[in-house]
Amino acid sequence: MNPFYPSLHFRYLSRLYIKNLLAMLFGLSTAFAVIDYFQHIDRLNVSSNYQILYIFYMWQEALGMLYPLAIVFAVIMTKLAMVKSNTMGALHAFGYNKKRLFFPLFVVAAITYSIFVSLQTTEFSYARDKAQLLLENQINAYDVNDMFFKYDDTFVYIEKLDPIQKKIENITIFKVEDYQVRYTIQAPYAVYGNNEWEAKDAILKQHIYKHGKLEKYRVEHKKHIVTLHGYKPKIITSLHEGKALNILDAYDTWMLFEKQNLNSDKIRAVLYNKTIVPLFAIALSLILFFKLPFLARMMSLGLVIASSLGTTFIIWGILFGLNQMGQNGVLLPEITAILPIVLLWIYAIYVYFTDERRIA
Repeated sequence: MNPFYPSLHFRYLSRLYIKNLLAMLFGLSTAFAVIDYFQHIDRLNVSSNYQILYIFYMWQEALGMLYPLAIVFAVIMTKLAMVKSNTMGALHAFGYNKKRLFFPLFVVAAITYSIFVSLQTTEFSYARDKAQLLLENQINAYDVNDMFFKYDDTFVYIEKLDPIQKKIENITIFKVEDYQVRYTIQAPYAVYGNNEWEAKDAILKQHIYKHGKLEKYRVEHKKHIVTLHGYKPKIITSLHEGKALNILDAYDTWMLFEKQNLNSDKIRAVLYNKTIVPLFAIALSLILFFKLPFLARMMSLGLVIASSLGTTFIIWGILFGLNQMGQNGVLLPEITAILPIVLLWIYAIYVYFTDERRIA
């Protein structure tokens, strides 16, 4: 098949599927955003233009969350519409098997998945956080205050972080060894650049001990001290407030946690949820397309729709619950995210290669 001029059946099926996919995608996401708006309308003490902006942010959030469901629902709609109009039976009669008929849907679904994964590397991932600021009437309130965390073999206290300006006000770094403070670094401000923070006009105070007791201090003034390598402003904000991370920042945080020997279960669960878990939609689409009857007289339409939607919601709900367990550290994220998707894909591949032997 020429990729620049696909076959007639490919164009027909892909056009029909895209139409159903867009209808499901925008229908589900718009309904989600509007329902959420009316649930929180009493708390939105902002002007009407900001209320519209809130709906837009929640619509973005709904798109990123519900597009796997839209992929599956559109496959169900496409298959049943073709069965009801006897188009599916006619295509089978002309020699088109299930593999050829599913291929256009698979291509569109894969492209849709790729588009949304790409969006998850941008500001698209932070739509819910922006909406939450509007909900709390904290427009442009991005500052984060009073943070305390571990960095290498030291501890860091930040009084105020401005992630927009990429600036820290009043940073203190101190090292504790054998229950004794070995040194402290204090700086009035630090700026971010080249994947690290540069503390300006810092004061280094070394603690001199004798026989286990503090004897004196040695004080030095440093024009600048480089520290917090790899700690992007978004990463620090997420560590402190549990804010969202896009795929790139989540991966950087994972690598940073591994380097710092910190628990990365939650970060890995977030990363898998954005990249691996949505693949269930393509596998489930394949299974349903192959398993649904291709002749109207061989099925009860209501029963088929109910069972298809029910199966989709059950699998989606199970994956959502497992993801929450992974984020809370109950189970390893690899068990809650990767393992179920691998098992589902194994079954989907089995269906792909064996189901053609069946009559329906």
